[in-house]
Amino acid sequence: MKGGVFVAGTGTDVGKTYVAALLMRYYREKGLRTGYFKAALSGAERRADGSLLPGDAHIACRAGGLSDPPESFVPYIFEEAVSPHLAARRAGRSIRREVVAEAFARTAGRFDWLVAEGSGGLACPLSDDPAAPLMLIDVIALTGLPLLLVADAGLGTLNHTVLSVEYAAARGLPVRGVILNRYDDTDFLHRNNRDMIPRLTGLPVLACVGEGQASLTLADE
Repeated sequence: MKGGVFVAGTGTDVGKTYVAALLMRYYREKGLRTGYFKAALSGAERRADGSLLPGDAHIACRAGGLSDPPESFVPYIFEEAVSPHLAARRAGRSIRREVVAEAFARTAGRFDWLVAEGSGGLACPLSDDPAAPLMLIDVIALTGLPLLLVADAGLGTLNHTVLSVEYAAARGLPVRGVILNRYDDTDFLHRNNRDMIPRLTGLPVLACVGEGQASLTLADE
């Protein structure tokens, strides 16, 4: 693997999967064999045959032109739409660091470039086992990929973004840049958030993604 990015969010439902799919297409169009990885996914849909379809992975894989079953890129898949640690516990399972690490290494070995996607925000727990705790920030660290933060362009994003950036830095994982999702350049609040994030965090806004946008260009390669 030549490299990749880890797409994490300032919280749930900020559009990580949408941005990850755009990044898959972006790197693919640059001629890179681009793969996808997500350590744990909850809220999967039940297929007619009873198997689980990891929707986020399905969307990203289609954007990246991957023909592999989307579940092959997600080592832990759960049906209940709750935090991965709780979904795992209710399913009688435990998300284990070594399983995630092995799945990541196996996937990374197949591609030039990897787009990894997080679950929830940076402090999302994947395992609350006292003997083997695992947070999303730990998964980001074990991948070694540079971290991109997806934030909603609307109200409240300054607080969420600053806290996420400072939490990542405190854990030794500096954020490389921010991508604003659901951005509307005619909205004065969105424009102000775009301008304030670099001032408050020292980080660039790498892209502003509007509703229904089919492609993106990163401001800083």
